[in-house]
Amino acid sequence: MADQRTLLWVGLGNPGSEHAKQRHNIGFMALDAIARRHGFSPWRSRFKGQVAEGRIGAARIVALKPETYMNGSGDAVQPAARFHKIVPRDIWAFHDELDLAPGKVRVKTGGGTAGHNGLRDMQRALATADFGRVRLGIGHPGHKDRVTGHVLGNFAQADRAWVERLLDAVADAAPLLADGQAEAFMTRVALLTAEERA
Repeated sequence: MADQRTLLWVGLGNPGSEHAKQRHNIGFMALDAIARRHGFSPWRSRFKGQVAEGRIGAARIVALKPETYMNGSGDAVQPAARFHKIVPRDIWAFHDELDLAPGKVRVKTGGGTAGHNGLRDMQRALATADFGRVRLGIGHPGHKDRVTGHVLGNFAQADRAWVERLLDAVADAAPLLADGQAEAFMTRVALLTAEERA
């Protein structure tokens, strides 16, 4: 189809096995779950990151996990967007969000970065804040002095159930996001995670 939409979905995180289970890497985890569920191509090295491609509904999805470390995320996003001719409004960043309770999800387009270095660097590289964000709640440790240790700490054993539930729900609801129904995507994730808790 000539009018097929191509979207760039970016998981924000840090590369390497030592970071794989950290709260800051939930964006990588979300993209892994989506790629598995929807039968994407194997991950391969491109654009200073790992890329997998697939179709969800009528949309072609380019999934990107930058390997530039969080502070340099834009250095992977910008060349991927340029190569595939994807405009900022068709880019979605999946990232950890301190200001949301664990397991909660919110979506929005544009806005500030709330101190998130991955978002800040994407904004720098794209020269705009006008891209989508899928905010994946990891909770706040309660004091700003503990934030770094919290985001760079591994999910606890006790967190595993809600993390898996959340990732499953995001993968399940992904067709709504791919179809441009961001609000419906958010509602579906909330419904699925509530059902699992019940």
